[in-house]
Amino acid sequence: MTTNSAAHRGATTPTTDADGITETTVDGVRTVLAPRSGLLTAGLLFRVGRADETLATSGITHLVEHLALHRHGLGDLHYNGATAATYTHFHVTGTPADVVEYLNGVCAALRDLPLDRLETEKEILRTEAAGKGHGPGRAAALWRYGSRSYGLVGYAEAGLHRLTADDVRAWARTRFTAENAVLWITGDSVPEGLDLTLPTGAWHPAPAATSALPTTPAYFQGDDGGVVLTAVVPRSTEANLFAEVLGKELFRALRQKGGYSYTATADYCSRDTDSATVTAIADALPQKQDALVGAFIDVFAKLRAGRIDQADLDAVRASALAQFDTPELAACMLPGHALNLLLRHRNLTAAEARAEIEAVTVADLHRVARAVWDDALMQVPGRGVDWAGLAAAPTESSEIVTGRRYSAVEEGNGALLLGRDGISLVAPRGQVTIRYAEHADAGLPGRRPPPGGRRRLHPHHRADPVPHHRGRTLRAGPRGPGRRRDPHAAARSGPHPAAAQDHAEGRTRHRPAHLVHRTAVGPRHPRGAGGRLHRAARLRGDPDLRGRGRPRRGRAVPARVPDPLGGVRDPLGPSPAPPQAGPELNRTPKGRLPIRGAGPSRAYGVRRTAYGVRRTVSGCAASPRP
Repeated sequence: MTTNSAAHRGATTPTTDADGITETTVDGVRTVLAPRSGLLTAGLLFRVGRADETLATSGITHLVEHLALHRHGLGDLHYNGATAATYTHFHVTGTPADVVEYLNGVCAALRDLPLDRLETEKEILRTEAAGKGHGPGRAAALWRYGSRSYGLVGYAEAGLHRLTADDVRAWARTRFTAENAVLWITGDSVPEGLDLTLPTGAWHPAPAATSALPTTPAYFQGDDGGVVLTAVVPRSTEANLFAEVLGKELFRALRQKGGYSYTATADYCSRDTDSATVTAIADALPQKQDALVGAFIDVFAKLRAGRIDQADLDAVRASALAQFDTPELAACMLPGHALNLLLRHRNLTAAEARAEIEAVTVADLHRVARAVWDDALMQVPGRGVDWAGLAAAPTESSEIVTGRRYSAVEEGNGALLLGRDGISLVAPRGQVTIRYAEHADAGLPGRRPPPGGRRRLHPHHRADPVPHHRGRTLRAGPRGPGRRRDPHAAARSGPHPAAAQDHAEGRTRHRPAHLVHRTAVGPRHPRGAGGRLHRAARLRGDPDLRGRGRPRRGRAVPARVPDPLGGVRDPLGPSPAPPQAGPELNRTPKGRLPIRGAGPSRAYGVRRTAYGVRRTVSGCAASPRP
């Protein structure tokens, strides 16, 4: 293998550390090299991942990755791509020519994405998500961070359906740049012909973590049938070794002694530049879950008390030190070295890492154990664990906005409050508040809201007090019997916050934003008895009425009702012929009030609801009036 000239490739003077890892620059991309026998393996890392997205744009990074790899779909290379929370990785193994072909193709695709396949790749991503299992920490990320930053890994890629070609092109142009990338190659030099030309840009630091937990330690109830505990701690050698000791304690207590679990282990994983996540998991059968929770908490109580066996520390230390005896150590360290370089985290030489491992004591592990418990978020399969000192994670907002109140009429499940700075939904199961400022259409340069001005708001914390049975139209203006819209209300209250954004975007609305908030809903039904008869005809399959909406909740016509002329009839069946005048015409069932006037009568019943008395049609002695 030979290298191209430095002038042509933009390479800087290479530097080599004590372990034999060489650092240079190729086409503006920081590159690290370390020799290894056999085939070459290379990886191109970008500092962009799911945590950089918003809920409205979630899935865009994964979509760029798929589009960049499309042209390699029919090749024989051993390659892949992966999108994580903080980085995207393209890697390949093969001959130098194979590596050059793959990396050149990825960079060429990133410069000019095959956007003609945009909708096809969206469908492929949805298919991938439908068949992919979720890790044990997925729900914990959602509860800890909410619907932002690192919590997005707990959500589906909900933004795929609204992403346009311009959105994807802009994301690739600003995030997949030379300054935001690091290349690693298991070779002593850069292969001939490598072209890493990428758009110029800036390095993006890892996003700051958000929080949906007012206090820790905390717990939430999950449906996975096991226990999962996560905690965020500073990245350190002590925390890494503690996770190994914790795994040994859990296996010993929950599987070997208690017999509760098949899987009982712990893991340490870096989250960003300065923080890492410690995860402990254990499973159990339903009849043993309560005992599992108690034994799991007992293990942490033991470690927090400082009862850590020196033998366990010595065992995990020996295992950690053994990795430095691996042949071609520098090449094995290369992927981690490149990721630290990408995140701007300090890289240790092998000698420095060995010294830190040897210096860890039981007292260090004791300190980490207390830090893990103080930041713990625990998923439990059944009852709460308040008795262990953990607080329940919030499932509702702690405050509501001040504004106009609109009570739910049809379903009787609460009220909607519209304020100048947000919206609140109050229901028997809790309350949810969403601030407009936290839900701007951010994440993409020049992004515009959906047509018609509709926005779908989602709380950042795990809260859902109202079941989403169907679409709703929530009118913020005074609508109802005897009430008219006030044309001067907007002038008295001043401009709504959304009006300034609409003006800046050059968009107008057919109705002022402070008067209406729309969600998906079917056509409205005609009011009064005629409307109810209209629905009855539609339900029985009238071809002229089929598909024109659906009856409002709580107003279904009963299966069989008394007929004003005696007997019973099916309200969805054909109406009887108009009766002849006679003494039986004015006979009505008990409790029915005929409409006064000449001609055939209409019978109405009285229906009591949570909001008053409502008349409902229950029978008809004649055909519906036109």
